[in-house]
Amino acid sequence: MKSKLLSTVVLCGIAVHLHAGEAAADEREIRRVEAELCHAFEIGDAAMLRKDLDASFTLTSSRGEVSDYAQNLAEVASREPRYEIFRNHDQKVRVYRDAAIVTGITTVKGSSKGGPFAADFQFTDTWVRRNGHWLLAASHASRLSPK
Repeated sequence: MKSKLLSTVVLCGIAVHLHAGEAAADEREIRRVEAELCHAFEIGDAAMLRKDLDASFTLTSSRGEVSDYAQNLAEVASREPRYEIFRNHDQKVRVYRDAAIVTGITTVKGSSKGGPFAADFQFTDTWVRRNGHWLLAASHASRLSPK
């Protein structure tokens, strides 16, 4: 009986360790894809965006406007706005099997309609794993007050 209980405890410990390793790998991959998406916005690469966004993607802007997958691809392709800087930082990633939530700050700088802008946004991103790939399904941004 003791031997069977000890085996069960050891197996549970191994399972927890393996799950923690998978979660860490998922977090690294999500952070990598987040950085890739930021770069896509920065350089106007709609093809990269297309690869990393779920087809059902929605963005709720800091003005409460909701845009979909096609609208976001078109905006990036048109380079309006044009970003010099589009960076995420202070991110926290929580993985739940085939879904994940990322919160953090996005810092942007660029121009829109001929005028410059710079701002920081608190964001929440919702990720889903589809066919072994992490895709961004939804994002919400709230503008932070200037410091």
